[in-house]
Amino acid sequence: MLLDFMQKGGPVMWFILFCSVLGSAVFLERLIYFHRISVRVGEFMRGLANLIHGRRYAEAQTEAAATKGPVQRVVHSAIIRHSAPRAELKDIVGEAGQLEVPRLERRLGMLATLAFLTPMLGLLGTVAGLIEAFQRIAATTGLTSSAEIGNGIYQALITTAAGLAVCIPCAMGYAYLSARANAVIHDMERAGIEVVNLLVESRQHSDIIEFNEPPRRTETHSP
Repeated sequence: MLLDFMQKGGPVMWFILFCSVLGSAVFLERLIYFHRISVRVGEFMRGLANLIHGRRYAEAQTEAAATKGPVQRVVHSAIIRHSAPRAELKDIVGEAGQLEVPRLERRLGMLATLAFLTPMLGLLGTVAGLIEAFQRIAATTGLTSSAEIGNGIYQALITTAAGLAVCIPCAMGYAYLSARANAVIHDMERAGIEVVNLLVESRQHSDIIEFNEPPRRTETHSP
């Protein structure tokens, strides 16, 4: 069945098939990537909060580096420089987050390109098929049956249907993966803000020194 469609659609169908395979491979690779880096930010930050409040920065670094992911790397970059001022910590997490964005958006542009390109390929195949069909009609002597005309148009429209069949999943996959990337970016920003606040608060608490008032001496009056 598929081979029959490929033969009827002409050479353009092979390009559309290649786009279909490429789009499927990109979507599956990105889907596995986002599943692998997913993390529950709330639970992750609550575990780090206990370590940071106890000024156990080495353990916090180990915890953040235990699992590889953009959120963990952003948090780890701040914990390494835990003694830096707040402004510098904010710059550190901001730069670390910017380095992670290209990794999150990798190959998403390819899906968007395929979603735009495949309908154009389908239209090109349809136009080429119609031209070929009308050339056959013009070259035929005598009357041409409506069945022959319909068969030529049918073959020409196969490429348009194939192009749309590839375009729609690519567009949906791009929208879904873009939403996943934006969610991870939001998690990075949230985790960066929280870790900066935790580090600054832990230093402020450690700098507080409590002075106990000495006991008052009671004066005794000799008779």
